[in-house]
Amino acid sequence: MDRTCRIQRTLRQKKSAPSGNKGIQLKRYIDKTLGEGDLREAVRLPIGEDLNEWLAVNTVDFFNNVNMLYSTLMDVCTPATCPTMSAGPKYEYRWADGVKVKRPVAVSAPKYVEYLMDWIEAQLDDADIFPQHFGAPFPPNFRDVVKTILKRLFRVYAHIYHSHFQMIMNLEEVKHLNTCFKHFTFFTMEFQLIDKEELAPLNELIEPIMFGR
Repeated sequence: MDRTCRIQRTLRQKKSAPSGNKGIQLKRYIDKTLGEGDLREAVRLPIGEDLNEWLAVNTVDFFNNVNMLYSTLMDVCTPATCPTMSAGPKYEYRWADGVKVKRPVAVSAPKYVEYLMDWIEAQLDDADIFPQHFGAPFPPNFRDVVKTILKRLFRVYAHIYHSHFQMIMNLEEVKHLNTCFKHFTFFTMEFQLIDKEELAPLNELIEPIMFGR
């Protein structure tokens, strides 16, 4: 597969928040609070807002952030360099979506990320899961869907930090990566969206973020 094809498959069109004035307002609120540098405040549910709508808007943002970060690494994250989707020697992630792939299978890191982004896009584009207009009802299992999406996006962060941090340094993207991950961490902790054991590969990074050590 040539580089142009890899770019097309990895760098996906940026997703937008659900349409309507409310979606625009929530996105602007996120951008404003992030711009002020207070990430703890940025993740809190704004007074009077619906929790599911807040989860939806932020999930789209986190998908876009991880998609963009990973796209800068596609020349170094290949089946040859990363034959498994891992986060250091102790943690290996296998792919399953419960539909097309019911039993977890071992795949290379780029293949895992490709499968993951395809799967997340399908969730985001499904109006029965992520309503396209504010005020439309969310499904009863919406929080569970969000938890699965964010758990799997965390695995991409874990792979980047463990396997490609040197390249991130070479690209002078360390500050951007750390800011994105810090925002992601505060949000998932605020709403308890990722189980503690899933966070183990990056515990040494997460603890200073949460407790300012």
